[in-house]
Amino acid sequence: MARTASEAEIRRGFHKLAKQLHPDKNPGNKVAEERFKRISAAFDFLSDKERRRRFDAGEIDADGREIMRGFGSGGGGDPFGRGGFGGAGGGGGFEGADLNDILGEVFGRGGGRGGFSPPPTRGSDLRVKAEIELEEAILGGKRRIAFADGRTIEVTIPKGAIDGQMLRLRGQGAPGRAGPGDAIVEISIRPHPLYRREGETLVMDLPISVPDAVLGAKVQAPTPEGPVSLTVPKGSNTGQSLRLKGRGLPDPKTGVRGDLLARLQIYLPETPDEALEAFAEEWRKARPYAPRRKG
Repeated sequence: MARTASEAEIRRGFHKLAKQLHPDKNPGNKVAEERFKRISAAFDFLSDKERRRRFDAGEIDADGREIMRGFGSGGGGDPFGRGGFGGAGGGGGFEGADLNDILGEVFGRGGGRGGFSPPPTRGSDLRVKAEIELEEAILGGKRRIAFADGRTIEVTIPKGAIDGQMLRLRGQGAPGRAGPGDAIVEISIRPHPLYRREGETLVMDLPISVPDAVLGAKVQAPTPEGPVSLTVPKGSNTGQSLRLKGRGLPDPKTGVRGDLLARLQIYLPETPDEALEAFAEEWRKARPYAPRRKG
């Protein structure tokens, strides 16, 4: 590039390299990812005209810190003799700069005349997936999560957490010159042995006895908060659902909990019962019927 390169040419040079190094084009390439962060931070510095002017004048260093004067530099340049974007002596001006020198410094390809180093960058974010129980997602709680760097961090699971939700822990990531990155925890809810999910509604099978189905009864039904008493109406049948309001999953947008449906399943005794068999025999003779599926 010519020494008269314009700001537009500088910008085009940055965008060209940024496209080459973008993480989407270099998945898993940590070197490219770190270089992309460096050139982005450096370009932000170069694009700030006031900071660039002050750097050229020797008033601040590449990290944006004030430079003390009075060390024999003889005027407006960097007192440590580094010069600015325009070359030695400071105050040389951006328009007279050699674009190759600037890009070489900004993009980490050597010292160049200006001695510019990119502003410090934050450390990388650390990511981990945490499997939690359905009850934890509904009720919230705390659990310790192990990260790849060997640390375990106590994480607060918020009430109403949903599958795929990201929890960001500020400052718990990898270290960096400008401070550590963040730790990002992705929530994954394990399948439950009792409840099935249908949107915000939880569905479960509730076994009941033949007498309870025929005569009606009070039975204990499990919920995420613990067992509750549930009334089985007289003459209930397999497949009939009893609704427990507000015992399901929270709506991701409103936080309002859905319902829990207990679908009745009529079970015979596990061991043979002669009295029940005799009763059934008389019933079949006196009142035969053909069951029909509803719906």
